[in-house]
Amino acid sequence: MGYLLASLIPLIIGFLWYHPKLFGKVWQTEAGLTADKMKGQMIGVFIFSVILSVLMAFFLQFVTIHQFGAVGMIGGDEMNANDSYYAFMRDYRYAYRSFGHGAFHSMMASFLFVFPMIAINAMFERKSWKYTMINTGYWAVTITIMGGIICGWYAVDSFHWVTQK
Repeated sequence: MGYLLASLIPLIIGFLWYHPKLFGKVWQTEAGLTADKMKGQMIGVFIFSVILSVLMAFFLQFVTIHQFGAVGMIGGDEMNANDSYYAFMRDYRYAYRSFGHGAFHSMMASFLFVFPMIAINAMFERKSWKYTMINTGYWAVTITIMGGIICGWYAVDSFHWVTQK
């Protein structure tokens, strides 16, 4: 459920962010898009956007949930882990599992990873800084909310198996 909800966030935020009453008109001008070019069938764009957003949600769990580091330390195979791993996960499986924590790490990722990526593309495409900031702002807000959902809601149930040993 958490992935599904998080994967809808880019569409919801995009609808608001790129609405003509917010940044839509400015973005359209800065992107060099016309009303005619924006017309057309959008269902495929929406469906593919949700699929790509699921991939983003999957990745954000590794950014926001520190317990995946412990899973990585044992090579991802919890069945061959030592008792100390299970003790650690029993004690700390819910540590730093909140919307705020996930949102913080995702926000940092948006400024340290997404902003440079968008800015580099925009510079080579000869787009304005206004264009860069509109798109970066959209992704910063979007990823922050997605990471909060992934860390605070979905992630709570992802390590239920650690008490089985």
